[in-house]
Amino acid sequence: MTTTTTAGSSASFESSQTKSRLLVAAGEVFAERGFANATVRDICDRAKANVAAINYHFQSKERLYSAVLQHAFVAALEQYPPTLGLPPHASARERLDAFVRAFLLRIFDEGRPAWFGKLISREVLDPTSALEDMIQLAILPQYQALESIIREMAPNLNAEQQRRAAFSVVGQCLYYHHCRPVIERITSSPQYTRQNIDRLAEHITAFSFGGVAALAGTAPSGPAGAGP
Repeated sequence: MTTTTTAGSSASFESSQTKSRLLVAAGEVFAERGFANATVRDICDRAKANVAAINYHFQSKERLYSAVLQHAFVAALEQYPPTLGLPPHASARERLDAFVRAFLLRIFDEGRPAWFGKLISREVLDPTSALEDMIQLAILPQYQALESIIREMAPNLNAEQQRRAAFSVVGQCLYYHHCRPVIERITSSPQYTRQNIDRLAEHITAFSFGGVAALAGTAPSGPAGAGP
């Protein structure tokens, strides 16, 4: 009985290890080649797994791709949640700062898989059927949290104005990531260390807070617009 149990535990552990290797290998291959050009054999070779392992663990390449995106997003959000542990009574300014800081830490964390940012960029620019799941799982909840902060900061703005303000906050964060090669050449700035990220978060928070306050002071309340 003991021998059987030990053998079963060993097999279960090996299966779990294989699944983890597939997720990492798939992330690398999908980021390098895109979903369409990545092959099951390429992924299994890199993961040192049997070619049937993907069907066994994920049923298909499509489901594996979706699992890779979800795995990466969930891990990032767990490590750097949008509130960064703030107490419930934190002010809107404090919550905005935490949101921006967490966002920057997620996209600049050098300890995270190097393929994560590239994979997400590929998915956004050339979306697959997995994008909808990614939006529902990770992107929409974050957006709703940010929009609630904007709403608290400027309740007189209509829904369209609040939405655009939220997009502007995110746009600043993404600019520093996507345009990093250009920024580094213009400014000769060093790598994004934790200290640099903290300063950048302070700037984006102050700039955004001031911008929303200016909008709130000049824009009358009105019905929500239909635009983006």
